Amino acid sequence: MTVLVASDLDRTLIYSANALALGMPDAEAPRLLCVEVYESRPLSYLTETAARLLTELAEAAVFVPTTTRTREQYRRISLPGPAPAYAICANGGHLLVDGETDPDWHARVLARLAAECAPLSEVRGHLERTADPAWTRKHRVAEDLFAYLVVERDLLPEGWVKELAVWAENRGWTVSLQGRKIYAVPKPLTKSAAVREVARRTGADLTLAAGDSLLDADLLLAADRSWRPGHGELADAEWTAPGVTALPERGVVAGEEILREFLRAARPHG
Repeated sequence: MTVLVASDLDRTLIYSANALALGMPDAEAPRLLCVEVYESRPLSYLTETAARLLTELAEAAVFVPTTTRTREQYRRISLPGPAPAYAICANGGHLLVDGETDPDWHARVLARLAAECAPLSEVRGHLERTADPAWTRKHRVAEDLFAYLVVERDLLPEGWVKELAVWAENRGWTVSLQGRKIYAVPKPLTKSAAVREVARRTGADLTLAAGDSLLDADLLLAADRSWRPGHGELADAEWTAPGVTALPERGVVAGEEILREFLRAARPHG
């Protein structure tokens, strides 16, 4: 049986220092492995136990990192185990095969976006007009596919994100607040569509998934079995669905538990 495991990365498998949520006494904290360096500084981690589990998972299943990160941001990450044959970046906008973009897939994505939703320029212009510089630190466009803001969460006005979401909904876009970032993403730009393509190419019999944010909901729904941690947008909304397991663990230990669940499902008789 071919098992495909499609997992979000940030705040699902890997964690920044601010997201680790090490609530235990210092002497009991897990040993950590740095898997990302940015501007010569360590940025993202998983536990050493999670590193071992991820290596085991790569032997038992087709492991597909599935992220909203751009290709450049994804390539900063050095995960344990063999390099994945497939990876999904830009929320499904780019399908990497042996590290290189599949041009046919990307062309299909662009055609669908042009046909089904408002152009990026309209959304970007709206963000520039309405995001107050008092709490907006950066305006960014990712891969010419979607936009996001880096904000000061403590200064963000209550209700602003909901107002943006209503405006975006009418134009075929969705909005997600993740940490200090507010994403505006076209609705047709989904992780699930890219995962279905990988499942088709690999002949997968079973698809497993995990994620923590609103942008992961379609991925979790598309999988045969899926998991979400006890933190993040989906947990805050108490979101669940058939086939989705809500784990109580939070922070970096949740990533470890997700990998255990993947392995149990990938090799049920092992």
